[in-house]
Amino acid sequence: MPRPGSALPDFPWDSLAGAKTRAAAHPDGIVDLSVGTPVDPTPAVAQDALRAAANAPGYPQTVGTLALREAITGWFARRRRVPGLGVDAVLPTIGSKELVALLPTLLGLGPGDLVLHPATAYPTYDVGARLAGATPVPVGPDPAEWPDDVVGLVWLNSPGNPDGHVLSAAQLAAVVSWARDRGAVVAADECYAELPWAEPWTGTAVPSLLDPAVCGGSHERLLVLYSLSKQSNLAGYRAAFAAGDRALVGSLTEVRRHAGMMVPAPVQAAMVAALGDDAHVTAQRERYRSRRALLLDAVHAAGLRLDPESVAGLYLWVRAADGAATSWQLVDALAHRGILVAPGTFYGAQGEGYVRVALTATDERVAAAAGRLRDGGPLV
Repeated sequence: MPRPGSALPDFPWDSLAGAKTRAAAHPDGIVDLSVGTPVDPTPAVAQDALRAAANAPGYPQTVGTLALREAITGWFARRRRVPGLGVDAVLPTIGSKELVALLPTLLGLGPGDLVLHPATAYPTYDVGARLAGATPVPVGPDPAEWPDDVVGLVWLNSPGNPDGHVLSAAQLAAVVSWARDRGAVVAADECYAELPWAEPWTGTAVPSLLDPAVCGGSHERLLVLYSLSKQSNLAGYRAAFAAGDRALVGSLTEVRRHAGMMVPAPVQAAMVAALGDDAHVTAQRERYRSRRALLLDAVHAAGLRLDPESVAGLYLWVRAADGAATSWQLVDALAHRGILVAPGTFYGAQGEGYVRVALTATDERVAAAAGRLRDGGPLV
């Protein structure tokens, strides 16, 4: 009998152990920019709400409190240009990664079904398909080039991890049309939507799959996942939610009720507070904007170039200016300067030659990395 997980790829970050050891040997210590783990304080408004709700002797509702569901629908209308979501069309989740990994299984997909995901992407889209026994297929952004086999699920990630690419409303609408013609579910992971760095997205907001301009006002077979980890530094709370098609949300809710997958009541209270306060999101975005500008100047000085479509999110998606270095050559060169980054190959074959540089380090560590990059000359 095969052991659980035996058909899955190795966890990619384990392969960074050698580079991490080299980076840690730097006299001024390692600057770890390999993961997108928030390091700034959890906003006081969320901490206060968590403490106030700490006396929680009973089981929480899987579907979430009415206050939380109303906060989610209000946030979608205010921040994502998605009006009219009902409280029965949203569902709190224990972070977003668990639903990314489990959604193909929860949809009943299996052998013979295809799960499409971005060619350069967070590895869990692929892993989730494998867990269900379905076949993951990396694809580009144009559905005209996609396979016409039995597609059960299409994953979108905009802004994208790792590359920071943003899909326009027209691009999203083309995916919706393609999927509806084939009866496929479209799920959009939009957790970086509050972190745009360039026009037009800084002025008009990153489009959502549920925006009427994208979906024509119907959320049938559409699902959006969102996390408060990035915008609100709530990664440790595991605070996220899904929204969209009422029937899909209802089915997911029933499965989760049977499985006991409930967001803790104090976390639900913290989510209500965080979703109702835009000021801390603006402040956090400005912290990341400052770090991004500092690192971007430094990587340019070191002979690296940013992907021109990398315009949002928590990462710099960069490669050698001449394109000659491999991802692992760049990882090694940066490790010798005490900087740990993720190779682009973690995110698919098309990531070869790139590295992902996270903005999630303290101001002091980001400044240290920038200094090492500027002062050390070209990397390769």
